[in-house]
Amino acid sequence: MKRQRVIAVGSYPEWDNEAMTQSFALTTVARLADLADLDPSLRHETIAVAYKGGAAFGAETMDLLPALGVIANFGVGYDAIDVDAARARGIRVTNTPDVLNDDVADTALAMMLALCRRIPDGDRFVREGRWRGGDFPLNRKFSGGRAGIMGLGRIGRAIADRLVGFGMEIHYHSRSAKEVPAGWIFHATPEGLAAEVDWLVVALVGGAATERYVSAEVIACMPQDAVLVNISRGSTVDEAALIEALEAGRIGAALDVFRNEPDIDPRFLSLPNVLLQPHQGSGTVETRRAMGELQRANIRAFLTGEPLLTPVA
Repeated sequence: MKRQRVIAVGSYPEWDNEAMTQSFALTTVARLADLADLDPSLRHETIAVAYKGGAAFGAETMDLLPALGVIANFGVGYDAIDVDAARARGIRVTNTPDVLNDDVADTALAMMLALCRRIPDGDRFVREGRWRGGDFPLNRKFSGGRAGIMGLGRIGRAIADRLVGFGMEIHYHSRSAKEVPAGWIFHATPEGLAAEVDWLVVALVGGAATERYVSAEVIACMPQDAVLVNISRGSTVDEAALIEALEAGRIGAALDVFRNEPDIDPRFLSLPNVLLQPHQGSGTVETRRAMGELQRANIRAFLTGEPLLTPVA
């Protein structure tokens, strides 16, 4: 039986490329912009796109592929894809949720611990031979604090569950109160949450609805020496207001995501009260393999007429 045409957009590891080549008639391009350069006959026979990237996948790009039936996104966030435009064209959209919850939650805790115990500084202190000159400065206790989860979805819940093990008092904000363990505290507004916690962990979905959701007003409500942790999307935080608060030394931050990645605002680089990471929340071999497998499973389901595993549209 003839294998159907799939275009893979983005940089995939060899194991994903091999698996897709075995399953589909595969064409690979590095960027969405490269689709326009493909032979029109190839574009017209393309049924599915395996998408891995942050560039806007909008109506104009979809129209380059008139037979397109499904866009399978690599990642839980699909805010780069114009879902309304896809729906209007009868194109299904899928993502890869759940398989990355543990890694992203682990990354959030790792950043929180690394910041408050100054783990990167301690490593340099030993490597540079400064230990002989005196003891390392005292740090901040992690256990027993007040943690606020901004967005108690799958990942937010996984983070909260882990923080319980550190004796944290759990606060959260979402669109409505959820069924949670006794003692967890719901806040109806983001400002109300920010004002009551030592750690403000942003676990929101991306997209227009959450653009600068952690606003200047929310950041202003954070107590002195509170820490903002972002493992969601750079778009969810008002970066200008965050940098202003960091430069004033009022709060700290641990950030795995930014606006304009990887060309982040250079002011972050000189700040001593912020921990910076290269958007590596789901970055383990095991999870990235699982994400690729789920992406391909969604494409296979569409091609064989079976229910999609993780549809978003």
